[in-house]
Amino acid sequence: MRPFARGLRSAVLASTTLSMLAFVPAAFAQDAADDSATADVGGEEIVVTARRTEERLETVPVSVSAFSERALDRIQASDTTGLQGAVPNLNVVQGRGSSNATNIYIRGIGQPDALQTFDPAVGVYVDDVYYSRIRGTQLDLLDLERVEVLRGPQGTLYGKNTIGGALKVVTRKPGQTFRGGVSAAYGSYDQFEIKASASGPVSDTLAAGFAVMRAKRDGYVEDAVLDRDYNDKDTIAARGALAFTPSADFRLDVSLDYTRDDASLTVGQPLNSLTYLIGGGTALALPTNPDPKDYDFTGRTTPSLPNSTKLRHWGTSAAAAWNVTDDLQLKSITAYRRLVTKDYVDIDATELEMGDVFVGVWQKQFSQELQLNYTGERLQAVGGLYYLKEDIASHQEAYADDLIGPLLGNPTFLRTIDDTLTTKSYAAYANASFAVTDALRISAGLRYTDEKKDYWRTTSTFSTSPLLTSVVPYVFARKQSWDDWSPMASIDYRFTDNLMFYARAAKGFKSGGFNGRANSAAESTAYAPEKVWSYEAGFKGSVADIARFSIAVFHNDYKDFQARVSGIDTDPNTGLPVPVLSVLNAGKLQIRGAELELALTPATGLLLDTQIGYLDAEYKEFDDARFPDGSRAFQRPAFAPKWTMRFGAQYEADLGGSGFLTVGGQTRYRSTTALAVDNTYIVGTVGTTTEIEGLFQRGYWLHDARIVWEDEARKFSLGLYGQNLSDKRYKTDGQDFSSIGSIRTVYYGAPRTFTVRAGVKF
Repeated sequence: MRPFARGLRSAVLASTTLSMLAFVPAAFAQDAADDSATADVGGEEIVVTARRTEERLETVPVSVSAFSERALDRIQASDTTGLQGAVPNLNVVQGRGSSNATNIYIRGIGQPDALQTFDPAVGVYVDDVYYSRIRGTQLDLLDLERVEVLRGPQGTLYGKNTIGGALKVVTRKPGQTFRGGVSAAYGSYDQFEIKASASGPVSDTLAAGFAVMRAKRDGYVEDAVLDRDYNDKDTIAARGALAFTPSADFRLDVSLDYTRDDASLTVGQPLNSLTYLIGGGTALALPTNPDPKDYDFTGRTTPSLPNSTKLRHWGTSAAAAWNVTDDLQLKSITAYRRLVTKDYVDIDATELEMGDVFVGVWQKQFSQELQLNYTGERLQAVGGLYYLKEDIASHQEAYADDLIGPLLGNPTFLRTIDDTLTTKSYAAYANASFAVTDALRISAGLRYTDEKKDYWRTTSTFSTSPLLTSVVPYVFARKQSWDDWSPMASIDYRFTDNLMFYARAAKGFKSGGFNGRANSAAESTAYAPEKVWSYEAGFKGSVADIARFSIAVFHNDYKDFQARVSGIDTDPNTGLPVPVLSVLNAGKLQIRGAELELALTPATGLLLDTQIGYLDAEYKEFDDARFPDGSRAFQRPAFAPKWTMRFGAQYEADLGGSGFLTVGGQTRYRSTTALAVDNTYIVGTVGTTTEIEGLFQRGYWLHDARIVWEDEARKFSLGLYGQNLSDKRYKTDGQDFSSIGSIRTVYYGAPRTFTVRAGVKF
C-alpha cells in the first residue's frame, strides 16, 4: 500500500469514529435561517454553496446555475429531468430502459449506462450526500430550497466522479417558523399528483418537518397487441427532518427519506430488422415505422416479459455544525443509503425474445465527511476528510430464445450473471481563498483520493442446444486500487460590487472499474480512471435590479475515455460467434465551448431570460483496429450537441385585490446530437465511417407555456401548464447492441401534455 494512502485511510477511519463524539458536548452552533437567500429574478440575492460554503452567486468563480422553488415552477421542472434545456450544455434525461435512472452529461462529459459497475461522471448530491449510482437519481423535486448545477470538473471539493460537474439538491430545513402547503395536479394520460409538506417548531430548540408526494400517470407508449402501456409513472416519496439547535453555536439536522417507484417497462423503438446470431437471416421486420416523423408512440415487447420496473430507495443522514469560534466551524455529514431495483428491460423492443433482461440490484453505501471551515477577514478556507464504502450485489438474467436461430434448431437460451462489487474510497482535501486586495482574490485547492474495488462475477448459460450447454461457466475475481491528486487554482477580480472576472484551472477524475457485462477474458480487463483538465474564464455581474448575467468560455483536455463498444468474437470452445461488449480506455477528447446566462427585468412584472451553450467536442484519439487507419476518432462524441438554447418570458400582472396573474412560456433548442458512442456501422468485423442515422437526433425546438393565478397573499394558486405544445417527436437516448441480433434501439421524449395544478400555502 502507498504510504500516503495508508496514513490517509487511518486518518479518515479515525475521523469517522470520532466525528460523532466531537459533537456530543455541543450544544454550541448557529441557528441557521429557515430559508437560504435564493431568488427567482431581479435584484434579490442568490446564495449558493458551490464551494462548500455560502457565497453570492455573482461572486463564485465557478460556472453554476441555481434554481429556487419558484424558478423550478417557471421552467416546469417537477423532477431532475425538468432541468433539460434550462442550463447551458446540460443533458439530463430519463435513462435508457429504466424509469428510475438519469442520463446526465455536462459539457459533453457523462455516463449514460446504468449498469451497476459503471460510475457516473456527473455527481448527484442531496444535502451534500453523494448518490453513487445513476439509478435512483431521477429525483422528484419536493419541498426544496434550491437546485444547483455546477459545470466543469469539481474534483477538489466534491471528489471522484464529478469530471463533468455536479447536480446539487438542497432540501428545505425545518425552523422556528411554521410553514406548509398542499398541491394537487391532474393532466394528460390520467396524470395525478398530490404533494404535502409542513414544518415548524416542536420546542425552542427542536423543529420538525415532513414532505410527501404521490404521483401516477398512464404510459404514453401503447401496445395494442398486448393491451398494455409503457413509459408511465407510479411513485411515492416521503421525507422527514429534525433540526436541533440547543444554542446559537450548534445545529444538528437529521433526515430520513424513502422513494418507491413501481412503473411499467420503459420501451424504445427498434431502428432495424433483427437477425439471428448464428446463420444470419432476417428474424423480424420492424413492428413500427422507425422514421421519427411518423413515430406514433406505439411499441411492442415480449409477451412473457413482466411489464414491471421496481425501485426502493431510502436513506438517512445527520449533518452537525459547530461554531468553535466566530471564525471556525466544524461540520460532520454522516449518511447511510440503500437502493434496491428489480427492472425488466426489453432492449430490442420487439415481441421477440432477443434482448430481454432482468436486472436486480441491491446496493448500500455509508459515507462520512468531516469538514473544517475558516472565515477570516481576508482568508477563507475549507478542509476535510471523506470516507465512502459501497457494497453492490446484482443478479441478471438474459432471455434470448429467439436469438440463436434455426441452424442449431432454434434452441432456448438463458444466461445468468451474478456479481458483487465492494468499493472503499478515502479522501483528504483543502481549498483556500485569499483576498490580496478588496478586489483581487486568489484561490487554490488540492484533493487526494485513494480507492479500492473488489469485484467478483460468474456467468452461466442454459440452453436446449448441447453446444451451448457445454459452455463452462465463466468466473472472474479482481481487485484493483487507484489514487488521484485533483488540484484547482483560480483568480477573480471584482471591478465593482456587481461585476467580476474570473479564471480557473481544475482537474477531475472518474473512477476506474470492471466491465459488468464481461463473459470472457478479453472483456474482463480492468479499465483505468478517466481524467480531465479544464481551463475556464468568465464574467459575472448584475445591473441594478434590471439584469443578471454570466458568461464563460472553457477548454477541456479529456483522456482515458471509458468507451463501451460492441463487437463479435469466436468462442474457442464451440467455434460459434459470440457478442463482445468491451469497456476500453480508448479515447482522448478536446472539448471547447462558451456559455451565456442572462435574466432581464426591464419593467415591473416582466422577466426575460435565456441560456445559450456552445460546444465543440472532438476525439483526438479513439483507437479501434476494426476501423480505417485503426481509429474511430472521426466519430461524433455522444451527447455533445454544438448548441443548447433556451429563451423564456413571463409577465406577472398585479390584479389588486384579485391577486396576481402570471403568463409565461419558454422555447428550448438542441442541435444535432449523437445518442450513442457506437454511431457508425460495423459490418461483420469491419468498421465504417457511415453514420447510423437513427442514432442521431437532428436539431429540434420544444415549446412550453403556463398561466398561473395567485391570490393577493400568494397563499392560493391555480395554474394551467403545457409542455411540448407542438407535439414534437424527438429522441432522447439510444443504444447499439448490434453484436446481439443487430439490436439498435432509441427512446423518445414525452408527447404534448397539459396539467392543471392547484395549491395552498399556510
